[in-house]
Amino acid sequence: MILEAARLSIANLFAAETRSVFWKVLGLTVLALIGLWLALRSAFMAFVFPWIASFFPTMPDWAGWLGFVFAIMAGIGMALGLALLLSPVTALIAGLFLDDVADVVEKRDYPDDVPGTAMPLGPAVLSSIKFLGVVIAGNIVALFLLFIPGVNLVAFFLVNGYLLGREFFEFAAMRFRPPAEARLFRQKHAPTVFLAGLVIAAFLAIPIANLLTPLFAAGMMVHLHKLLSRRELGVRV
Repeated sequence: MILEAARLSIANLFAAETRSVFWKVLGLTVLALIGLWLALRSAFMAFVFPWIASFFPTMPDWAGWLGFVFAIMAGIGMALGLALLLSPVTALIAGLFLDDVADVVEKRDYPDDVPGTAMPLGPAVLSSIKFLGVVIAGNIVALFLLFIPGVNLVAFFLVNGYLLGREFFEFAAMRFRPPAEARLFRQKHAPTVFLAGLVIAAFLAIPIANLLTPLFAAGMMVHLHKLLSRRELGVRV
């Protein structure tokens, strides 16, 4: 069931009906990452670099080389920081575009079913901001675990698998169920949702392709919710 939902979601990525959503999600994700990069760089130049320079008031000859080394280390550090922020960024963007993705999936693959109801803009934005905080907190925990050998990679998949799986599934479920019922439905199928979240985390770990994580994850969880709902109703899937 999970692999079927993933396969259908990948097929939707390349469907003609998805192209407008595709470009909106990709464009906003790239813009958000560029903005974060510039913010990190500005923060480094404004606060960290002057602090380093304060140790060399007379600027000896070798200080220039040391500054060059620090610049390289800062670039690597900012790149790692950006990688850790990729998951929260995708979660925030997904909260704004999940309904667009769901509409395409439902019309294309479930034309005979009653369409879902989009979440109003205000609650959708608030829910996305709330989840953004949860994902950032989870990734901070994962960041600390990076220093424990043999745990770092496992922590990345477990944290992101649980958080992304939970939130994307509940977003999809709330198109057809009240929020409380959507949470109960997710809890009832928690192992399946968690395993599906691990698939999303694996997709998130693929360079370049991970920019499409919101599109892939939203489509996958719409399919998974449909498949689980039909199985409960006794419909063969």
